[in-house]
Amino acid sequence: MTSENGKRDPDCPFAEKVLLKSICSSISEGVLAVDLELNVLFFNPSAERITGVKQEEALGRPYAEIIHEETCQTLCAIGETLASGNPITNRSLHLVQRNGKKIPISISTSLVRDSMDRIIGGMAAIRDLSEMVELRREIEGAYSFHHIVGKSEAMRRIFSTLPPMAQSEATVLIQGESGTGKELVAHALHHESPRREGPLVIVNCGALPETLLESELFGYRAGAFTDARKDKPGQVTAAEMGILFLDEIGEMSPGVQAKFLRLLQEKTYHPLGAMKPVKADVRFIAATNRTLKDEVAKGRFREDLFYRLSVLNVTLPPLRERREDIPLLVDHMIERFNRVKGRQIEGMAGDVLQLLIRHPFAGNVRELENILEHAFALCPGGIIETDHLPQELVGSASAPEVPFSRNMNEVESQLIVVTLEKNDWNRRATAKTLGMHPSTLYRKIRALGIETPRRDGRARPRK
Repeated sequence: MTSENGKRDPDCPFAEKVLLKSICSSISEGVLAVDLELNVLFFNPSAERITGVKQEEALGRPYAEIIHEETCQTLCAIGETLASGNPITNRSLHLVQRNGKKIPISISTSLVRDSMDRIIGGMAAIRDLSEMVELRREIEGAYSFHHIVGKSEAMRRIFSTLPPMAQSEATVLIQGESGTGKELVAHALHHESPRREGPLVIVNCGALPETLLESELFGYRAGAFTDARKDKPGQVTAAEMGILFLDEIGEMSPGVQAKFLRLLQEKTYHPLGAMKPVKADVRFIAATNRTLKDEVAKGRFREDLFYRLSVLNVTLPPLRERREDIPLLVDHMIERFNRVKGRQIEGMAGDVLQLLIRHPFAGNVRELENILEHAFALCPGGIIETDHLPQELVGSASAPEVPFSRNMNEVESQLIVVTLEKNDWNRRATAKTLGMHPSTLYRKIRALGIETPRRDGRARPRK
C-alpha cells in the first residue's frame, strides 16, 4: 500500500508485512516462523533448499516433521526458545534432510511478538555450513593423519612418512616422551595398512613383571606350571594376521628380550611348555619413552634387538617444541568433545590460548587434552575463559608472552585464500560462503596480509 504522494506508508501493517516477506524470501539463510503450537507459518525459498522440503509441504505442519535436528532430544531449538524465552545465536548442529543426508548448519532463533508485546510464535534462521566445513577440512587435511593433528614442520614430515610405513611389513619403532601420541601413531599405521582387517593388539610391557609378560606374550600349554590346567594362547596368537603393538618396550626384561628377538628373526615362538615352535603371521610396532640408544650403551637393552626393532623410525617431538600446533589441537579437541559430550562450546578466548601456548606441557598432548576436559566440565557454553582452566595452570602463568599471532592465523588465512580462489576472487561471494559480513572479510584480508588480484570475480577481464 502507498500514501497519496505515491510513497510507501511506513505505518501500514500490510506494507510492512509485504516488505518483510520480500526481504526474507530473498536472503540466503533459511528463514521460517512457527506459532505457539510449533506449526510452520512461514518458509522461505532458502529453507526449501537447505531442508529439501517444499514450501507447500511445510506450511501448516509441525516444525519437528520438517526440521530434523540430529541432537534434538525433547525440545528442538525453536521449541527451546519458546519454552525459555531465550533466543539462540548460531548454535551448530546437524540437520537431517529429507533424503537422509546429514548437513552441518547453524541455527539462530527468536520470539515473535504482536503489537501488544504478546508472544505469538517464534522464528528461526538456518545457515548451511556444508561448504565452509568442507573447505576447512580441505585445509586441515594437510595438517592431520588419522586423528593425529599438527602443522609444524616436524609433524608434517611425520605425516609424509606414515603412509609408506603403513604399507610396509617392516617393524616400526615409535619414540617420544609420554603423552606425545605414540599409541595414536600405532592406530594410524594399523588403519592404513594392508592388515587393517586384522586385529591391533596392544601390550604394555611396563605394566607386567617378567614372568607374567612372557606368558602374556607367548601363552602356555597345559601343565607348563602348577596352575596351568589348560592351554592359554598369548597376545602373539591374538594378533595373528594383524599387528602387535608393544608399548614401553624399553621396560622389557633381558630374558624376554631374547625370546622376542627370536620371534622377530624367525617369525616363530615357543609358548611356555610347548615342544614345537609356532609360526606367527604378525607385524610388530614398538614404542618407548626412553632413548633406546642410551639404554643399549648402558647395557639395559640388547643392541641386536634395537636394530631389529628400528627398521623404520618415528620420533614424536614434545609439544613444547611444536607450539604452533596448539591452536590446531585446541580446535580439534573442542570439536571432538562437543561431538562426544553433546556440548556447544564455540571456542577459546585469546588470552586463554596465549596462556596455553606459553605453558611448558610436561605431559604433552595428553596434558592439553586433560586441560580441555577440565574446561568443558566448568564452561556452561560459549567461550572457554581463564576461570574454566585448572587453577594450577593459571597460577603458574609467568612466562613471557609468545609472539604467535602469525602462526595462530595461518589456518584462517589459508581457508580465506582457498575460498577466494574457489569464488574467482569475488570477495562478496567469499564472505557469503564463509558466513561473515563482507566488511569483516575485508578487514581480515588486510590484517592477515593476503594479497588479492586487482580484478575479482565480479568484473570481466579486460580485452
